[in-house]
Amino acid sequence: MENYDHYFAANKELWNKRTAVHKDSSFYDLANFKAGAISLTPIELNEAGDVKGKSLLHLQCHFGLDTMSWSRLGAKCTGVDLSDDAINLAKEINEELKLDVNFICCNIYDLHPQNKNTSKASPLEGLGEAFDIVFTSYGTIGWLPDLDKWAAIISHFLKPGGIFYMADFHPVVWMFDDDFTHIKYYYENKELIVMEDQPTYTDGGGNLTGKEYSWNHSLGEVLNALINAGLEIKLFNEHMYSPYSNFSGSVEAEKGKWYIKGMEGKIPIVYSIKAIKK
Repeated sequence: MENYDHYFAANKELWNKRTAVHKDSSFYDLANFKAGAISLTPIELNEAGDVKGKSLLHLQCHFGLDTMSWSRLGAKCTGVDLSDDAINLAKEINEELKLDVNFICCNIYDLHPQNKNTSKASPLEGLGEAFDIVFTSYGTIGWLPDLDKWAAIISHFLKPGGIFYMADFHPVVWMFDDDFTHIKYYYENKELIVMEDQPTYTDGGGNLTGKEYSWNHSLGEVLNALINAGLEIKLFNEHMYSPYSNFSGSVEAEKGKWYIKGMEGKIPIVYSIKAIKK
């Protein structure tokens, strides 16, 4: 079995660098969040359902604005991310705002000890065996090589009848080059994608030095991983817009709805899934 530790270490270093830029960007608008704003988009707010009084595990949470937003909406939240700088920032914001969110720094594959064939306790030990909701969103699973392990983690930490919800960028989008001029990458997980010295998706920061490693995943791979892990798909939607202006040449044709210029309404940009553990 391939060892991915080198790729994860490089990605962690890049996400630490991104955190330093993202915290001051207008994209994340930290000042407005601290003033009480919710960072979640209408897509997940409309589809995920009421979280009040529910326990929620947020996988790949970056520096936790969405996690803390769910907390503001009444959930008891735990956020997990690979980047220690991101988690440290999340803890600082959480403490400053006097919210009640647990933040854990680790590779999400390490949440379940069976994934590493070790007797070491899970980082989630003591926080409860299972959650009412597992959540992840926007630019997450592309950093993971193995979706079967990912889905097994989701299933393991969901209570029977618990809900998994995700919204992420559509795999069709990841087939294009950065300027959306041609198809560059496979739709399926057939290659390791290596990029170097790339700008981040927010304003500021310029190019960030270092390599990053990612993997494309087809919708079939995502759905089958969840189904095979014992989850029943209750909702699957494809959205023809992005709630963010994070792609090259994006145009806001409607308020809060961003499209790839020249492809408005022609390709899906986001998809969402809601599933229940049987």
